[in-house]
Amino acid sequence: MASRPGILTDWPWKPLGSFKYVILAPWVIHSTYCLFVKDESERDVSTFLILAVLLWRMLHNQLWITFSRYRTAKGKTRIVDKPIEFDQVDREKDWDDQILFNGLLFYLASYTLSGASRLPLWRTDGVVMTILLHAGPVEFLYYWLHRALHHHYLYSRYHSHHHSSVVTEPITSVIHPFAEHISYFLLFAIPKLTMVFTGTGSVAAFAGYVTYIDFMNNMGHCNFELIPKCFFQWFPPLKYLFYTPTYHSLHHTQFRTNYSLFMPLYDYIYGTVDKSSDELHESSLRREEESPNVVHLTHLTTPQSIYHLRLGFASLASKPHTSKWYLTLMWPITLLSMVFTWLWGRTFIVERNCFNKLRLQTWAIPKYTLQYILEWQKESINKVIEEAILDAERKGTKVVSLGLMNQEEELNTYGGLYIKKHPKLNVRVVDGSSLAVALVLHSISKGTTQVLLSGKLTKIACAIASNLCQKGIQVSFFRE
Repeated sequence: MASRPGILTDWPWKPLGSFKYVILAPWVIHSTYCLFVKDESERDVSTFLILAVLLWRMLHNQLWITFSRYRTAKGKTRIVDKPIEFDQVDREKDWDDQILFNGLLFYLASYTLSGASRLPLWRTDGVVMTILLHAGPVEFLYYWLHRALHHHYLYSRYHSHHHSSVVTEPITSVIHPFAEHISYFLLFAIPKLTMVFTGTGSVAAFAGYVTYIDFMNNMGHCNFELIPKCFFQWFPPLKYLFYTPTYHSLHHTQFRTNYSLFMPLYDYIYGTVDKSSDELHESSLRREEESPNVVHLTHLTTPQSIYHLRLGFASLASKPHTSKWYLTLMWPITLLSMVFTWLWGRTFIVERNCFNKLRLQTWAIPKYTLQYILEWQKESINKVIEEAILDAERKGTKVVSLGLMNQEEELNTYGGLYIKKHPKLNVRVVDGSSLAVALVLHSISKGTTQVLLSGKLTKIACAIASNLCQKGIQVSFFRE
């Protein structure tokens, strides 16, 4: 929320909550009915394809979200080191609102403007016109609109909401108050309306332009650099026509520089380019993959558990034990993910956390709970876990914690299998029991000479007693 919210801050359908998608239902039903029921002369494929474009935009954005979170967790070419706070996750959870808004206006235009319906799949003149209009009027007007939004009056009421996210994610690009999205849509509508009024529009031009805007927006906010320096060495003018994630990241950290949309040209013309843009770009590209101090090794549980990872949907990741009805409809993606994990067969980074100077990463084994039960799968599971431990060793990790079923006695004797096989390991392999023992030992005051343990004689109790005896502390047991 902006520091002093102005009018038209909230989206009109905010009270609908998760039922907000029903606002598109009448348009989707009508366009589908017209395509499959009416006569061929009355059919309009282009209006029917609006839904396909909206679904593609959601998938496109989600792919960027997943890719960005994976890359920033690894640390290679990461730009800003600060972690993402919980309030930012909550603030950016409704990133699809702008897709719904655009979808409503697309449908409205297709039913009210004659040149916005019954479009051909391709027209070269419309595509060329879109490119020229974006590079000219759109980029120029956006630059001055953006500078106006940084005026203290508009910034405090609107644009400060976007800048609340100093550490950006791809979806940060569309987190604005409703009033800002109205101005952005009017701006990006210039090429679209020009095609409509000149009769040069096409499905490819409209869908391609929307995809281009989404791609550039997501890339500019992904918090890791992916544009090689050689691009600008091979073609120097590209420096003025194509921005980079580091270029826009400076706008979120410095605020008063790098105002341009996707083309830095206007920042160079009006003297608002940040002087450290090139230096930050080069230093980010040189940044190596992060070496964690601690690695927690977990695994997938059910096929749908991929959606509960931080790499998936943030709303589901916050509620790991719940299931949504729409996950059933996503079975093709679920099946594809199962095939991918089976073919890939390598550990992947799920998330990264920092506690002062302590760097922690969570890695996931691409195995499901069912596979841990099958006897013939245990060898392959042990091999993947062993490779993950050796990989952590190479990265200088101090501790590897085995989570969930990775620490089963029947599987690897609580990690003892790997220690026995590699006796010179520098990394410490621990399981949940080891961590519990360490926590209890740490809580015992210095100078203690006697300890009484009550309850059942479990593995943890035996480990605690053994460690205490080694320290010269007398241990007594009391069974209930």
